[in-house]
Amino acid sequence: MATGFLQRLATRLSCLFAECGGINFTSPIKLLTEPAIDFIRDLLGRFIPATQSSLYVLMLAVSMVILFISLFFIVKLMKTLVVKKVESVLDETIHRNALVGILSGFFFTAIVQSSSITTSLLVPLAAAGILTINGVFPIVLGANIGTTTTAILASFATANPSAIVIAFVHFLFNFLGVLLIYPIKPIRRIPMCLARNLGNLAYRKRRYVILYVLILFFVIPVALIFISRLFH
Repeated sequence: MATGFLQRLATRLSCLFAECGGINFTSPIKLLTEPAIDFIRDLLGRFIPATQSSLYVLMLAVSMVILFISLFFIVKLMKTLVVKKVESVLDETIHRNALVGILSGFFFTAIVQSSSITTSLLVPLAAAGILTINGVFPIVLGANIGTTTTAILASFATANPSAIVIAFVHFLFNFLGVLLIYPIKPIRRIPMCLARNLGNLAYRKRRYVILYVLILFFVIPVALIFISRLFH
């Protein structure tokens, strides 16, 4: 960021796509989930009189319940049906070639347009013992690169050079981060070691999970926003 390398490289890349526009790609996950979302919203609105904001809070609560129930049964089914066959295929393939895992995470995330979906699917796979942390890690890295394709496609649709530059900065930041960190084994071990320790801590004391989410996603961002406003 200090050298402006990403900005210069992203600007050059954006020049190659300066004439692109009108690209519109709809996630298949969105197409599949929209009818269910509309049904739940109409059902709650019909039987529970509430304002629009309250209705969205109820929908969030219902979606969380459905999510946990789905994860529970996915893990249970995987353990009983496919764990033995899939474990050997996936674990051996990804461990032998991490590039396969990175590419798998990239292409799947680019298709569904959400790294959260990719990560959510990996959770039951790891919980069922089908994938290890070492196997999941390259897929997550690929997902972090693949999620940038959504912003790139959106920037093409705007046909705005500044939007395209920003989208490519996002892509280059994630791509170069993987390129610089993953090949170096001692550095690669740091996030996996932190993940193991945090997971073990969360398993023993569940309250630390709530504290982790609150601090990382609420306290720190709010504090940074407040500090930034002090200097403006």
